[in-house]
Amino acid sequence: MVVKNSFGISVVPNPKMISPDKIGEFAGSSLNRKKEERQKPDTSPEKEETLSETQVRTEKPLRSLSSRTKSKIRKKLHAFFGLYKKLTFLTLTFVNKVTDELGVKVLAKFLENIKKQDKDFEFLWVAERQNKNETFKGNIHFHLITNKYWKINKVWKYWLDLQKKHGIIPRNENFSPTSSFDVKAIGSKSVKSIGIYLTKYVTKNTEKFRCQVWNCSKKISRLYTDFYTDFSFLKEVERLEKANEITIKRVKEEYCNLLFYPLTKTTIRFYDRLHEKNKETWKQ
Repeated sequence: MVVKNSFGISVVPNPKMISPDKIGEFAGSSLNRKKEERQKPDTSPEKEETLSETQVRTEKPLRSLSSRTKSKIRKKLHAFFGLYKKLTFLTLTFVNKVTDELGVKVLAKFLENIKKQDKDFEFLWVAERQNKNETFKGNIHFHLITNKYWKINKVWKYWLDLQKKHGIIPRNENFSPTSSFDVKAIGSKSVKSIGIYLTKYVTKNTEKFRCQVWNCSKKISRLYTDFYTDFSFLKEVERLEKANEITIKRVKEEYCNLLFYPLTKTTIRFYDRLHEKNKETWKQ
């Protein structure tokens, strides 16, 4: 029997739908993606748009984080945490009202320039709304997990200067944007603290945006997040349940059975093989 495992989740597919040859393989990396041929746009008369050209250019569809995307982000972050003893949680906000499109444009420029200065810089970001800020209610801002030690005074000033270059200036000259660049250190050994950040800033994010809602650096996209085993992996998890160390939630679907269990100091060690695989990938 084949079992697909990721951080705190095991999937037991219908044996008819998966080959035993999968056992021992890793998945979830962009390195495994097959290059798809780009489809040429259909220009036949029956496919002509009814909207005017102006509407097509200006009306972008709203985007949000789907359940599948949230799961992907969660797994990528756990894989990222498996490579470092400490990472940083960075929040970037704007000094005035900004459109989603301009906000993500400024963020992209910021990340591009930081990467030029530090070739080892890696990141994953997620967009969020400032719903608690009454002055700029609903304004877009960004949460990032990075592997960088930030020289706050220097980079904070650069973040403000970059906004100014794009026409985003404080609402008045006395405004002190001290919270525009906020950094917190996260210890990767603390499974509980990682879970808090993932739940607060990713899982509960239901906002919609007129721009990309998340992205990560190329090296993070290449990290593996899943691995296939036989049933012996689940026996180890169930052994902890029998010892009353964890509780397993079992969900039966049409084509598979799902098992959810907490990530603890004990269960997180079950993923050492993923971290070892990712260490090899990271060095490439």
